[in-house]
Amino acid sequence: SLIKKLDKSKKLEETPKKKDNKAMQFLRKVGRVGGAANKNFVNAVGSDEGSTGRQAPAKRGSGMAKSKSAYQECTKSGTIDDLTEDFPFTSSGTEWRGVSDRVMGGISNGFIKRETDLQGKKANVLTGHVSLKNNGGFIQMVTDLALDPSKSISVDASEYDGIELEVLCRHEPREFNIHLRTPGTLTQASYRCTCNVAEEDKWQTIRVPFSSFESSESELPPLDPSVLRRIGIVAIGREMDVYLAIAR
Repeated sequence: SLIKKLDKSKKLEETPKKKDNKAMQFLRKVGRVGGAANKNFVNAVGSDEGSTGRQAPAKRGSGMAKSKSAYQECTKSGTIDDLTEDFPFTSSGTEWRGVSDRVMGGISNGFIKRETDLQGKKANVLTGHVSLKNNGGFIQMVTDLALDPSKSISVDASEYDGIELEVLCRHEPREFNIHLRTPGTLTQASYRCTCNVAEEDKWQTIRVPFSSFESSESELPPLDPSVLRRIGIVAIGREMDVYLAIAR
């Protein structure tokens, strides 16, 4: 989810979760990641948060698909996903997909699955293996943010201060990236922040101000939250077996 104008002096934080879970949100209101099935993307290749090589669009398991008008865009509610829709669909009308480094010739592979009771919480879990061979080195789960790309391919999150996640990490080193894309980021470019998780196998809340995101390409301007296009939760840059959960 996204967070609404926080104290500007706050830096990247991580705190143990006590009561209510506020998984993935714009830093104001609760927002989460969700689903009800598993998605293997061992063969889903794609540039880092690029538009190619993603998993094919998912089909809903039962019932009629909702129209776009049935959803509220994430920046209006502050919620990217509250886990009420069948996985991999989000409650803001978009879809989670897996992307790996194979379009670059890499051999990393990944899997997104839904856990219904992970230490008492529902969660989406990114698992797999990151390999640095063949100039590769990442797996990730991503979602576009705009509800209706025919009207706008980006959302205006300028009323918010950043991103808040509730995470559980079982891999070493205990870190992951959040990547944001705008219409101005092409190919492998994105705005990135590395998050460190203090304790292994425990739910923690991490808040990341937009000011903490840095561009991956020197020619890119600073991040403009008024034109966010996509968010990615990424394991990158190190050889590792990945287990990263985002809770409801």
